[in-house]
Amino acid sequence: MISKITEGVRVSIETNYQQEYSSPMQGHYVFTYRINIENYGEHTIRLLRRHWFIHDANGVVREVEGEGVVGQQPTLEPGTSHEYVSGCNLQTEMGKMRGTYLMERIVDGKQFSVIIPEFTLIAPFKLN
Repeated sequence: MISKITEGVRVSIETNYQQEYSSPMQGHYVFTYRINIENYGEHTIRLLRRHWFIHDANGVVREVEGEGVVGQQPTLEPGTSHEYVSGCNLQTEMGKMRGTYLMERIVDGKQFSVIIPEFTLIAPFKLN
């Protein structure tokens, strides 16, 4: 598991290769990632936006930006967490992702960025 704390918010990531949805002969590799966001700060916060950089082994970089995560803009009170699962398709058997969340403190509307640490996406057969 990869984790990083930024401004009192911990982001932890676990990844999985989805063999049943992948088609290596066609250059189609599917990965899922589970993200847990924990609020260790003193204030209630809300996740407004996400911004991802997705790299494959061919050097192709995709940028994805949008509101919330999987259709939600979760609010986290101090000491609480939010977990979600999402996915990514690559044309290579390995790659990496990194990014940021734009958060807002509810009490005063102050916005701040939280780092999503870089993590790798690797099909298990590539490790042999």
